[in-house]
Amino acid sequence: MNEIQPQASDLRRSNDRSSESAASKPKGLFVVGPTASGKSALALAIAERLGGAIINADSMQLYRELHIITARPSASDEARAPHLLYGMRAAAEAASVAWWRDAALKAMDEVRAAGRLPIICGGTGMYCAALTQGIAAIPPIPAPAREEARRLLAEEGPAALHARLAAEDPTSAARLRPSDSQRLARAWEVWRGTGRGIAAWQAEASAAPAPWRFAAILLDPPRAELRAAIARRWAAMIQAGAVDEVRALLAQGLDPALPAMRAHGVPEISAMLAGKLTADEASARAILATGQYTKRQATWFRHHELASPERTYIINARFEDLTQFSESESAKFFAFLDFFR
Repeated sequence: MNEIQPQASDLRRSNDRSSESAASKPKGLFVVGPTASGKSALALAIAERLGGAIINADSMQLYRELHIITARPSASDEARAPHLLYGMRAAAEAASVAWWRDAALKAMDEVRAAGRLPIICGGTGMYCAALTQGIAAIPPIPAPAREEARRLLAEEGPAALHARLAAEDPTSAARLRPSDSQRLARAWEVWRGTGRGIAAWQAEASAAPAPWRFAAILLDPPRAELRAAIARRWAAMIQAGAVDEVRALLAQGLDPALPAMRAHGVPEISAMLAGKLTADEASARAILATGQYTKRQATWFRHHELASPERTYIINARFEDLTQFSESESAKFFAFLDFFR
């Protein structure tokens, strides 16, 4: 475990967070990193030590039907510290970044009013960035544009939609992977519905950065350690009833383009239930897809600044509990947390 050292170039990008005006802002803590890195356990340990409340920043843990398959905190964990924005959306209601940002800011204010530290915990980088960087005020998208995006995605697939987008809005297309169906559909509907690309809208962010002073703890374990944790977690989720959870989700007959229907493990178990995959094949594909996703998450968090360098701490291991650290490492870590006392 080691604290990241600030670089001169990073300090110039810190937007003068050490100014007197920044000193008057309330404090918030990010606990972020890839899936299965131990974020929830670390956030809970910090919440108990500092009197904090945990605010969800995982786009799939928002959905109430996805408890097991997203490894949401257990009832016993929630009894140890307040948890907010977990399981509060129906799978039929797609959540947006703007919706989450508004909900998170309200939750942070409520936590602060209760005399607790807001701990924003999750692996959805664009949610975290919405707090620290602000977001664009994209106008409401007309229904025909949304329906067209979903139809093209269903009929042609994400790669073809990416090609269409590249021909019409190359700047936005260049930022998206050809397999990222959710964001491709969003980019297409924005272009069709507003006449401007989503990249152009995002360049004109109108929702200002949250008026908070943030510190960040990033979990960045080695790849082999993370892959093993993903496999263990998948086995535990299957044992806990993930198949029945997905079966109940499918029984709702929801639009397959909805975010909840593409949560890691849902497509693979769905294919298994349809007889298209064996249980072993579904498990192997789900573990592989999750591992690929964690690689993208880790890359995102390494290249995006959520707090000034001197207020960012990196743990190069998967978190289990505080006893895993040596005495000297623990001293450094708790000294970092003194920022919140």
